[in-house]
Amino acid sequence: MNILEAQHGVPEREPQRLGEVTDRVLEVLRRGGADLSQLGVPAPPESDPLLWEDVSIPQARARKNAWITSMREAAHDDYLKWRFTDLDANQHPNVLGGWLDSLVEAKQHKARPATMHLIAPGNIGSGKTTALAALGNEASERGLLVRFIKHTTYLTWRRPDGGPGDMTAYAARKRHVEADLLILDELCGEMDGVATEFARRETIDLVDSRLSAGRPTAFSTNLRRDGIAAVLGERLLSRVEDRAFLAKIQGPDRRTPRTPLDW
Repeated sequence: MNILEAQHGVPEREPQRLGEVTDRVLEVLRRGGADLSQLGVPAPPESDPLLWEDVSIPQARARKNAWITSMREAAHDDYLKWRFTDLDANQHPNVLGGWLDSLVEAKQHKARPATMHLIAPGNIGSGKTTALAALGNEASERGLLVRFIKHTTYLTWRRPDGGPGDMTAYAARKRHVEADLLILDELCGEMDGVATEFARRETIDLVDSRLSAGRPTAFSTNLRRDGIAAVLGERLLSRVEDRAFLAKIQGPDRRTPRTPLDW
């Protein structure tokens, strides 16, 4: 028998029917992000929560990495270790945790959070950024897409060629408007007296756009209410205060050396 005859003599293997794909294979495909509708598997109901708490799921990893990237862009790598359990009473971990619970519940039900904003004013070095970093760390681990940025940095990125790398001003706005939770650090920091028209317009646009989309924002600031009103105006401040938690973080400057430097 020659090779050709032998090949013709091999019986054809019957292809496996798609209906015989096991549940285990389907789970592997689902975790890999495959479009299971191509296999005749119905899509999940619309009421399913859009949270990805299991970091082994690609979507969850992407959200977690987005948070880590934003912290590293702010040179805040050291803040990635903080959790609510690391905070003291002055940093209001229970308030932060309760607010986060409400955000996750709203996300699960595709609803608008009852409290859209959290404002954390306080003196320099009191632990505001640490507290909000803990909030971001916990939120990203619970499946929310979280971004962190300083107010002045956002304004810089919104200028032509002001963003990092090849990020456009449009991309900078999109990134921070569309995050499930935005942490805007040092509101009005390093601004003298009255903000420029550009800074005021861009800040109003960011806050209003997130409010209209039902996306919550946390703010920290070293300024009192009157100081922010003097910089950005009463209209914007009223928008920030609308349906907001106030968590004052007061205390000694944690960054002051225990032993004064002799210089």
